[in-house]
Amino acid sequence: MNVSVKPNMTNHWMPFTNNRLFHEEPQMFAKAEGVKYWTPEGREILDGSSGLFCCAAGHGRPEIADAVYKQLSTLDYSPHFQRAAPVSFEFAEKLAGILPDGLDRVFFAGSGSEAVDTAMKMCLAYHRATGNAQRTRFVSRAWGYHGVNLGGTSLAGMVNNRRDFSGITCDVVHMRHTWTEEQKFTRGQPETDADLANDLEEICKTYGGDTIAAVFVEPIAGSIGTIVPPKGYLEKLRAICDKYGILLVFDEVITGFGRTGSAFASQAFAVKPDLITMAKALTNGAIPMSAVATSAEIQSAVFEAAGDADRPEFFHGYTYSAHPVACAAGIAALDIYAKDKLFERANELSSHFLDGVFGLRNLPHVSDLRGYGMMSGIQLTPGDAPGAKGSWAQRALFDEGLHVKATGDAIIFAPAFVSTEQDIDDMVAILQKVLGAPM
Repeated sequence: MNVSVKPNMTNHWMPFTNNRLFHEEPQMFAKAEGVKYWTPEGREILDGSSGLFCCAAGHGRPEIADAVYKQLSTLDYSPHFQRAAPVSFEFAEKLAGILPDGLDRVFFAGSGSEAVDTAMKMCLAYHRATGNAQRTRFVSRAWGYHGVNLGGTSLAGMVNNRRDFSGITCDVVHMRHTWTEEQKFTRGQPETDADLANDLEEICKTYGGDTIAAVFVEPIAGSIGTIVPPKGYLEKLRAICDKYGILLVFDEVITGFGRTGSAFASQAFAVKPDLITMAKALTNGAIPMSAVATSAEIQSAVFEAAGDADRPEFFHGYTYSAHPVACAAGIAALDIYAKDKLFERANELSSHFLDGVFGLRNLPHVSDLRGYGMMSGIQLTPGDAPGAKGSWAQRALFDEGLHVKATGDAIIFAPAFVSTEQDIDDMVAILQKVLGAPM
C-alpha cells in the first residue's frame, strides 16, 4: 500500500457522494481480505456492510480470482447478440438450481438497475404477447429502492432519488411503505399491519386492475434501512396480484444469496413471485453482474408472440449481458456458497448477530432497530437536518474502524456470512462506542 502519493481526485465524479466533503476528508480502501478492509495508510477497517451487501463470502476469495484469471486467459469477452459463450449456459443452469421452483429462465445484465429495467420490459412484453397491451402501469412502494436507471427511478419511493428527475419517469403508482410506529424495536417480522397490502387493492379499484402490468417490491426494503414486511403482507400482495392478473416482481438485489438465511427471501417467506431481480452477491461483488429470473410460461409467451419471424423475440440486451468473466466469477461464487454452506451459516449466525443489534436499543443516538437474517437497520435520532446524523455516524464509525452503509439517518448493518461471532462482537462494540457518545 503506497501512502506517500495522494491521488488526484479532480477527475472522478463519485456516485451518491458529497464530493466536496470527500475531497476535504477522503476515506479510502486500498486492500480487503475476509471481513476487513485496509486504508492506504494501513489502518484496519471491519466491513459491517459486506461492501455494499455484495461480498457475502468475504473479500479476496482466491477461488473467484483463479476462475476470473482462467476465463480472462481463455475467452476474455464474447458478445451475446446472436452469439454466446458456453460458460453463460453453465452459469444459468447452476443459478436455476437454487432459485425458487419454476423460476428457471435467466436473463443476464450488468447491474441491479439494469435488472430492474429488464424486468419491467419483460412484464410489458409478456402482457402484450398475451393480448393485454393495455397493461402499462406499474405499482411500487414508498421508501422502495429499485436502482437508478429510468425504470428504477420511476419505481423509486425515496424522494431524493426522484426529485430532480420527475420529467423522465414512467407511469408508476406507489403504495405506502410497511413501517409504523407500533413496530419500533421489532425483531423479525412485525405481527401487525399486513393490511397495508390492501393499498394494492385500492389502486386496482382506482386505476383498473387490468391496466397494471406488475408490482415491484423488495421483500425486505433494504436501502432505506431494512424494513421487514409484516407477517402475511407478502402473501396478501400475491393474492391480490393473482386476483387481477398482475405480475409480482421481487427485487432481491440485496436479499438474494443467503442474506435471509435462504438462497432468496422469497423462499424464506414462502411467497413465490413471477420474476426475481438479483445482483450484488451474484458474483460475491467481484465482477459487476445482475440477472432476472422468470418462468418458462412468461418466456414462452414472449417467444410465441414473435412467431416464425427471423428476429429477436425480445428486443433488449446489453453489451455486457452474460459477460464470460462475470459468469466465471458467478459460478465460483455459487460453488463457495454451497461448499462452505454459507446460506446455512447465515441462518445459524443470525441469532447472535441480532442479539448484538438489539443490544444497541438504549443508546442515545438510536431511535429504532429492525432486523431479519443477516441484515439490520439502525434508525438514528434526528439531527440538525435530514441525513445529517447518518452522515456523521458513517464517517465517525469509519474513523473508529467500522465500515457501514448509511441512507439518510438509517445505518444498514449487514456483515458477511464468514464473520465469526467475535467479528460481530467487535463490530457491535464500535457501534456502541460511536452511537453512545455525544455528536
